[in-house]
Amino acid sequence: MESIKTFIEFHLSSFPTNSRTIIQTTPIPKPSDTSNPARFLYLHTSQPSSSLHQTNASFCHPRKPPCAGIRRHSTSRMACCVSITACCDRYYDATFSSAGLRPSVASLSDGTSIHLWSPQYPNPSSRRALVLIHGFGASATWQWAPYLRPLIKAGFDLYVPDLIFFGGSFSPSEDRSDYFQARSVVSVLDRLGVSRFGLVGVSYGGFVSYRISELYPERVERVALICAGVCLEDTDLTKGLFVVSNVADAAELLVPRRPEKLKELVRLTFVKPPRVMPSCFMRDYIQVMCTEYAQEKTELLQVLIQDRKLSNLPKLTQQTLILWGEEDKVFPLELAHRLKRHLEENSQLVIIKEAGHAVNLEKPAELVKHIINFFVEPSNNNSTNGYKE
Repeated sequence: MESIKTFIEFHLSSFPTNSRTIIQTTPIPKPSDTSNPARFLYLHTSQPSSSLHQTNASFCHPRKPPCAGIRRHSTSRMACCVSITACCDRYYDATFSSAGLRPSVASLSDGTSIHLWSPQYPNPSSRRALVLIHGFGASATWQWAPYLRPLIKAGFDLYVPDLIFFGGSFSPSEDRSDYFQARSVVSVLDRLGVSRFGLVGVSYGGFVSYRISELYPERVERVALICAGVCLEDTDLTKGLFVVSNVADAAELLVPRRPEKLKELVRLTFVKPPRVMPSCFMRDYIQVMCTEYAQEKTELLQVLIQDRKLSNLPKLTQQTLILWGEEDKVFPLELAHRLKRHLEENSQLVIIKEAGHAVNLEKPAELVKHIINFFVEPSNNNSTNGYKE
């Protein structure tokens, strides 16, 4: 069970997810229920109607299939098998709840629905608001779980949305731009009365965080960007800067539909990928996490890269922390230095050794220390290297 926990919790937590179906309405589970992922899986794999996932029909989007602890696989020799991915999804939900966050869904005027975790008892008078925006991978719970308790302990009220077409968020709009994502996130924060906040965005979430900072400079206090290749240009693909040469190849990796592509993505994003990646786990992950909104996610990538020019990227006015895995193969380190040069004195660059694109999962303890120091105890140094540059 420990090997399953390690494989799923750590090594599969940076890949695309389908929309979450269930809004938790039950009391916060006891910490002992979620302190060990392996124990949690054991307790809940045979309970598809676990109290952790009582459905509130008024909150669920009709397109979203219910998440079950037991799934049937036509390709399996067994009549049925445990969906480890679905159980891990429950575990991460429980982790968020036990940290004092509550889930909700906000319906915006254009029909967009944004799923977001926010403090059960916010205290804006004494705690600073910090918004965590996930990357082009698993939903927010999978990517930010290790950061919750350290950041809350450091004095932050955390707001963690699912971006549109990830987790529990959806929009009927045909707009696929990072500007649309940014405005939608801020609309939800408006409803919650969050006027000033810090931002932390990883990978694709960094693109969205950059746009939020650009559009709402008076509201964003500071921003931390983790492996966010916002300085890329569309010509970088054909020049060989990336492991893919076009958007279609990128979409095959980031929206995997075959175990082979998912394995390739694991090897690209982690410095030390698991030596064994059973295809049954890969198929389970794809079935649970990668099947819904695949076309919409591909369109997000197309719009993100199309006609992108560094000369069109505005400079942020906020102090910006740039965090990067030294061995990032998805967004090479050159993009970190390019961003540092672009933002000049308003930025700090921290390069994390022995980490790749999934640095937020490989080195969460190191990253959270840099994030806390940046937002709580701002440094006067403009450039750093985790080694600091």
